[in-house]
Amino acid sequence: MGTSKTIGLEADIQQYLIDHSIPRTGVHTALVEATENAVGNMAIMQIPEEQGAFMTLLAKMTAPEIAVEVGTFTGYSALCIAQGLPTHGKLIACDISDDYTSLAKPFWEEAGVAEKIDLRIGPAIDTLRALPDDEAVGLAFIDADKESYRDYYEELLKRLEHGGLIVVDNVLLFGTVTQPSHDSAVKAMKEFNRFVAADDRVDVSMINVADGLSLIRKR
Repeated sequence: MGTSKTIGLEADIQQYLIDHSIPRTGVHTALVEATENAVGNMAIMQIPEEQGAFMTLLAKMTAPEIAVEVGTFTGYSALCIAQGLPTHGKLIACDISDDYTSLAKPFWEEAGVAEKIDLRIGPAIDTLRALPDDEAVGLAFIDADKESYRDYYEELLKRLEHGGLIVVDNVLLFGTVTQPSHDSAVKAMKEFNRFVAADDRVDVSMINVADGLSLIRKR
């Protein structure tokens, strides 16, 4: 794989984690390679292998009938989540790019999860607002533009089952969240992290997986 975005982890330890987690299949490997060939350095937007295994496990543990992903890119995270869903589970995958997501489709088919993934192209906030208002979402994953995290979070939280889980990616943002910055994404990420930590509607644990994940459980 290309440049790692896993913070503070030596390559040999990262590989050890991968080797002792849910194994990556040939489909995973082929999708990673196709992404790197198609987009070059932008492939770093794809979640790393150890995070993929973690997302599959979370989907198995929460067993949601409905899961939502905000930010699909070339489909690796959607593949991992869908592989952990129960038999009748569905993943609503939100992305604005038909070009990137079209790369994912043959790999979803090959892995046998294409029927579980409902890909919706367009601004994610519009897709989320169009979802039913009932609390039916069991698992959500946010991995998109940082300035909109708070909006995505609010729309998902109101539709999340009690005890349901929102997983938020890049909460450490390559370690920049501890540094002074005028960058809009960094400022938005810092504010989002502060807000969630004080939000009495949820319980949250921020963990050092990949570029930082917050696991947010609705009370």
